[in-house]
Amino acid sequence: MKVVVKHLKGTFFAGIFIVIPFGITIFILKFLFNFADGILGSHLDSVMAFYGRSEGHIPGIGMITGAVVVYLTGLVATNVLGKRLLKFSDDLLTRIPLVKSIYTSSKQLTKVFSEGGSSYRRAVFVEWPRPGVRAVGFVTAEVEREGEHYVVVYIPTMPNPTSGFALWFNESDVYESGMTVEDAVKFVVSGGVVIPAAVR
Repeated sequence: MKVVVKHLKGTFFAGIFIVIPFGITIFILKFLFNFADGILGSHLDSVMAFYGRSEGHIPGIGMITGAVVVYLTGLVATNVLGKRLLKFSDDLLTRIPLVKSIYTSSKQLTKVFSEGGSSYRRAVFVEWPRPGVRAVGFVTAEVEREGEHYVVVYIPTMPNPTSGFALWFNESDVYESGMTVEDAVKFVVSGGVVIPAAVR
């Protein structure tokens, strides 16, 4: 049983780290398309929704299907032929101008997540965009300037955490979050749904 659980867990997470960059890329491209398409696009969406509606819908089937897709992607990612196909698609996506920047940044985010946040020093809270509101940020550098100690904090945006703001804060304006970098990344990627026990 332990072997089966280990296999399912390893394969599922392997699938997640492949699916997330593709998912974020598709999400952003869809947003840009809908924005450019304007009013006509909204009418087309309504027509497609009308014809795609099913009376036999089973609650939760979408979540189950998504989990199956992630698992199958993990299976593909862990065999020789699958790795070759993924490398081919990876090379293809990194050659398309607009898609390249989105997909590359998405992969970097999932790499941080999979490696336990090695690119970030620690997860912190900062008062942003106004006093009294705390945002989750990641310390990327610490700098001494004119006798003052500054901390460079990257504040990701939701639902697209691959974009954000790199801001300079005085060390006294940066608060420890109590979260590990990995927990903070989970919080950001989930849009605040997954709240680490350390901040509850």
